[in-house]
Amino acid sequence: MLKNHLLIALRNLKKHKFYSAINILGLSVGVAVCMIISLFVVNEISYDRHFANAERIYRVHSDIIFGGNHWDMVLAPAPMAEVLPEDFPEVEAAVHFRSRGSYLVRKQNESNNIKEDGVIWAGKDFFKVFDLAVLQGTADGALSEPNTMAISQKAADKYFPGQEAVGKSLTLDHDQEFRITAVYEDIPENSHFHFDFLLAAAGLDEAKRIVWLSNNFQTYLLLREGANAAALEEKFDHLIKKHIEPEIAQLFGEGAGVNDLVNAGGKLEFSLQPLLDIHLKSDLMGEFEPNFNITYVYLFIAIALFILVIACINFMNLSTARSANRAKEVGIRKVMGSFKFHLIRQFLMESMVISSVAFILAIPAVALALPVFNELAGRNLSVPFSEVAFYGVLLMGAVVTGVLAGIYPAFYLSGFKPIEILKGKVSLGMRSGMIRSSLVVFQFSISIILIIATMMVFKQLDYIQNKKIGFNKEQVITVDDVYALQDNRQAFKDEVLKNSMMESGTLTGYLPVSGTWRSDSPWWSEGKDPKQTENLVSTQNWEVDYDYIKTLGMNIIEGRDFSLEFPSDSNAVILNETAVRNLNFVGNPIGQKIYSLADGEQLNMDATTAKTVVGIVENFHFESLKENIGAVMIFLSEKPTGIASFRFHSQDTEAVTAHLEATWNRFAPGQPFNYSFLDDRFGNMYASEVRLGKVFGIFAGFAILIACLGLFALAAFTAEQRTKEIGIRKVLGSSVGSIVVLLSKEFTKLVLIAFVIASPLAWWAVQSWLADYEFKTEIGWAVFLGAGLFALVIALATISFQSVKAATSNPVNSLKSE
Repeated sequence: MLKNHLLIALRNLKKHKFYSAINILGLSVGVAVCMIISLFVVNEISYDRHFANAERIYRVHSDIIFGGNHWDMVLAPAPMAEVLPEDFPEVEAAVHFRSRGSYLVRKQNESNNIKEDGVIWAGKDFFKVFDLAVLQGTADGALSEPNTMAISQKAADKYFPGQEAVGKSLTLDHDQEFRITAVYEDIPENSHFHFDFLLAAAGLDEAKRIVWLSNNFQTYLLLREGANAAALEEKFDHLIKKHIEPEIAQLFGEGAGVNDLVNAGGKLEFSLQPLLDIHLKSDLMGEFEPNFNITYVYLFIAIALFILVIACINFMNLSTARSANRAKEVGIRKVMGSFKFHLIRQFLMESMVISSVAFILAIPAVALALPVFNELAGRNLSVPFSEVAFYGVLLMGAVVTGVLAGIYPAFYLSGFKPIEILKGKVSLGMRSGMIRSSLVVFQFSISIILIIATMMVFKQLDYIQNKKIGFNKEQVITVDDVYALQDNRQAFKDEVLKNSMMESGTLTGYLPVSGTWRSDSPWWSEGKDPKQTENLVSTQNWEVDYDYIKTLGMNIIEGRDFSLEFPSDSNAVILNETAVRNLNFVGNPIGQKIYSLADGEQLNMDATTAKTVVGIVENFHFESLKENIGAVMIFLSEKPTGIASFRFHSQDTEAVTAHLEATWNRFAPGQPFNYSFLDDRFGNMYASEVRLGKVFGIFAGFAILIACLGLFALAAFTAEQRTKEIGIRKVLGSSVGSIVVLLSKEFTKLVLIAFVIASPLAWWAVQSWLADYEFKTEIGWAVFLGAGLFALVIALATISFQSVKAATSNPVNSLKSE
């Protein structure tokens, strides 16, 4: 029986090649998109699961409000990693990390350096918390001694190919020598951090400081079997009272504590974040790498299902629209003794054959499309041909998709009554098509929502690129790792500026784009009592040189810029508008002093440093537009380093780059030359938004393609069903245009209904997405109207081909057919 059903299904596919091809093509595209998204989603939810103890690993999350700023971050005090296992028996081990940016690395007795970004200072219990396999050396004690390091297999192959790396040394930043104690397996791609060099934090002075009011370390802990994370969190109040309140009392006087901070509108809380939540549910200050968003995962799953459903709808629509063509077959089968379930099984077999062919065609399509998707999404996905489970999932998917696509047509077609069929009472295709009309509306509603989402993402990106941001990012080139020049930094800058293409230059690691240096501390204005916490204002402290404001194109709105004509500027400061507002000066801020705690190992309110305000700079964005503009103070540094930035006149960027590289090679021979343009760095802050817009655009394209394939086939079938009517109308004098309108108006009406349904849903979705931005574009009606018109034009173009073809045919041929 199954063989018979299969043969009939294949004959039907062969007999109706056009409609079969439409069904298979639409379904294969839908399946391919669904498979790509499925591979992506599976990869995203697999992050960090390769660690054996992943369920027991947590990261410390700090939530601090102080001095007008809110820090929602993954950074914690340096001593926490050592204290947690001592104070709380639930904690088996803890490790902290401190990032200091990139390093220049070279082998001993070699002069050429290699810039390495995957360098981190790590605590001694790293391998207890994260069970990476150690390939050379031993995990125990690998990071216990100062000036030791563990490196990845990739780093070992890079610096010591074919050799034993353990026992050898590498030199970092010219003068820091580290002995290799272990080589560990490369950290998998689906991990939220990737380090190739673990430097022993035992040799980092900052890691030894017993200061609890400084938060610079990412801290992870491994709980013992059966330990409850929520119960441990409740004990963190004890941690605060024991270690942090004494420092608060030291600063603000006997009896001062966290309650005083809370009463002044502040906050100090620690909590635990599960390791498996980090990649999809965390976007905090101090993340090692950009994470993904669980909302987008849900969104992509929904898009995959919608696109697959749109493809299944095509099958349903065509099957039910062509019901009159199958009615006679159904009637004869029932008269010959077939039961309803026999017919249902036959029609389901046909849909599963189409589904199976679509899945087979989708596999090579996915293999071809994945490289493009990988580049777009920043991933390295591949089709798991070697995994048996993959083929099981495909088989199950083909069956489920076939059933979903065919279940309604099977019951619809098998429900015809033989007596009505033989009397010719079966209604033709689209005349009883309320359900088909609803499905077409659903298809185009989804398509229009995706089109609107794509347009709004790119509208927000355009807003970001054109918004006044408080500095001029154009025509500025940056050179990284200026510390490689050592004492030649200023000489390098001066030599570069001798070229007429160059306008000005500055040496500093503090730039108004993410990924550059940041430092903050509390300050108070002259005449205010710092022991009253409401008078303390947390500000960014940026160390620059005399040419910073000019090179970055910032605007001094009151006072003046730094100048060599004023020797006292070594103790001067320029504030942004937010800092002026938060510091709450009495009278004109220019000429007044602001104070902060002096640097030192111990916190001491009596030891302060003072700066005199000489200028106020217009507010400028230094983080993503998702953030408000915080308080910034800019002051001169004796030895600015980090990054060299140059503003240039020339439009010939290749000549500018060549000049910089030639100058660099004279002053730093053998050192890597790394440059970028400031506007590119600014754009990189929104790389995820660009990718999101492109992904939405591609998915919207596929959705409307599949919807139009179904519309094309329905229009063709409608024209075929109304061939005789069209012939009569032409004989009676109807024009081609009137016939085209007649055949198109019903589909046009469906697209307009879809637009009405899609618009409020799209508005809600876009509004929710834009809520993450403090600075955002407006949701204008033009976007919605443009999306609706685009969908309508595409639909009309699809329909018109068949409508015009039918309207221009010779009526003699259609009339003599019967």
